[in-house]
Amino acid sequence: MMNIDLTGKNALVCGSSRGIGKAAAIQLAAMGANVTLVSRNVERLGNVLEELDHSKGQKHDFFSADFSDAADLQKKASALAISKNIHILINNTGGPAGGPVNKAAVNEFTSAFNNHLICNHILVQTFMEGMKADGYGRVINVISTSVKQPLDGLGVSNTIRGAVANWSKTLANELGAFGITVNNVLPGATLTDRLQEIIDAKAQKTGKDVDAIKDQMKSAVPMKRFAQPEEIASAIAFLASPAASYINGINVPVDGGRTKSL
Repeated sequence: MMNIDLTGKNALVCGSSRGIGKAAAIQLAAMGANVTLVSRNVERLGNVLEELDHSKGQKHDFFSADFSDAADLQKKASALAISKNIHILINNTGGPAGGPVNKAAVNEFTSAFNNHLICNHILVQTFMEGMKADGYGRVINVISTSVKQPLDGLGVSNTIRGAVANWSKTLANELGAFGITVNNVLPGATLTDRLQEIIDAKAQKTGKDVDAIKDQMKSAVPMKRFAQPEEIASAIAFLASPAASYINGINVPVDGGRTKSL
């Protein structure tokens, strides 16, 4: 029987006040994990906390952090690591603003690099010793299908997501011997606030109707629809489980077949 029980495991889920992060936190709690929520918005975090499953005696909590302040994140994560070992780390941060790469300002790259790769790295370094000590670790980075096929109009995002993907593959090679896996989940077009922002920006730039842009985007997906956040969360939750113990160092597109490469 496939083992997806996370009872006794501690998970930290970034960007968990809404969208994919929230859906992942709910799924991990339903599988028995103790979940620590992380986001900037304290009010939303409190609301999500109330939605998490407690039926297996789990103890959930949260802390607020702005990933533009890496030092503050380091301080708060280190305090958490003193109180408990984190076994499951979900790195999930909203993507950079859209636009062509040739028009991007230098600070857009440095800001995105810090918000994504540097903060991910801080969290891995903070929690990996606890993972090693308990012989169980899952690092799952929610990035983008752009690491396999760059997306038009998302120049900075394409660049930074690629850096995160290669960082994670290197980590997977280094940490696998300790029972720690590192994998990337690559969502396709998913019904989140981020997708709506992209659609609105395209509508403003092109003058096209929002619904027409949605239909155009859906037509590029073999399944002819957008994903629900819960569908991405299911892939994240599986990779976090004992059943995924020999899956390491891979990219998992969850995009309805949109990416044109294997």
